[in-house]
Order: sequence, then structure tokens, then C-alpha cells
Amino acid sequence: MEIFEEKAGDLVEIGVLNKRITLQELKTNINENGFEIEEWIDYKTVWAAVSNLHGREYYEAAAVQMENTVKFTIRYLEGIDTSMRVLFKNKPYNIISLDNIKYRNKYIEIKATEVDLSG
Repeated sequence: MEIFEEKAGDLVEIGVLNKRITLQELKTNINENGFEIEEWIDYKTVWAAVSNLHGREYYEAAAVQMENTVKFTIRYLEGIDTSMRVLFKNKPYNIISLDNIKYRNKYIEIKATEVDLSG
């Protein structure tokens, strides 16, 4: 059974990468009237482990009003940056940080905050 190590050294079964997420990038296109419009375009759909922050991470996020922060762990993927967003269960999440776990180019931990679409 394939496993990977989290930052804390805990071993996690690869089976936890069981949620589908889509990474999106903001592109500028020309609409039918010739005007530039920005729209989110799918970059890649991948399997991910998804978890909410807990413990110290949660309290640190709450201190700066980022309680809706979610952690996504995916296999290493070139070209991801913080200008992108994650689409999970039809909800957008803005990427706030990326961590190439232990610089091994095997897994990336993405921290992202849920986008408030209410206004």
C-alpha cells in the first residue's frame, strides 16, 4: 500500500486522496462584443485529501478572520501558484499558500479560503 509522510512525520495512506478538486486559473478573454472579460478556466482536476484546520492552525487562522480555511493535499503538480483557486463541491476557494511537502516533489499541501459569494 502506497503511503506518504505529512509534515509532522505521520504516515498517511494514499487512499485519503479520495476527493475530486479542480484547480482553476483566471484568464482574460475577448467576448463576442470585443470586450475583455476575466473568467476562471479549469487548469487540472485531481484527487485530493481534504481537511479543515484544527488545533493551533485553526486558532492562527481565526485570529486573522480566515476560519473557513481548508487544507487540500494533492500529488505534486507543476505550474500551480497562489493566483489560482480550487473548486471543491462547486464552491470556490482562493489559494493562500502552497507547500511542496519536504521539497520532495511528491505532494503539495494547498491552504485555501472559501470565497464568500454572498456579496
